[in-house]
Amino acid sequence: MYGDEATIRRILTELGDTWAVVGLSTNPDRAAYAVARVLQRFGKRIVPVHPKAETVHGERGYASLADIPFDVDVVDVFVNGELAGAVADDAVARGAKAVWFQLGVVDEAAFERTRDAGLEMVMDRCPAIEIPLLGQTVSPHSHN
Repeated sequence: MYGDEATIRRILTELGDTWAVVGLSTNPDRAAYAVARVLQRFGKRIVPVHPKAETVHGERGYASLADIPFDVDVVDVFVNGELAGAVADDAVARGAKAVWFQLGVVDEAAFERTRDAGLEMVMDRCPAIEIPLLGQTVSPHSHN
C-alpha cells in the first residue's frame, strides 16, 4: 500500500544514485549497515547520516541531512517511527527526489506530506529485498 512496484522501480533505477542513509553507523548488527552495502553493490553512493558522523563502507558520514554539502537523490530512513516524519520533512526541505522508510517504519502523515511536496515515497519496504526482484533487465549506472 505504501509503495507500488512502479514507484519502487522508479526510485531504485531512475531517480539518481546518491542515497543518504539516515541512522547508518559502523554497527554491523544494525540493518542499515547491511542494506547500505547492498545499495553500494547496486551502484549507489551511500551517505551515512548519524549523530556520530562515522565513515561507513568507505563513505564519509554527516551528523544530519542539512550537513551534507552536495545533492542527495533519495533519503533512506532507518530511525524509529516517532523520528521518521521529521527526517522526511528534512528530505523535502533539502530537495531530495524520494524518501524511503524501511521495514517497520510507518508514518502516514509524513507519507502524505512528502507526496504532496512532489517527492516519491515508499514506506515499510526494504531496498535490499526489492533490488533482487527487479530482475536482470535493470542495469543501474555505477559511479565507481
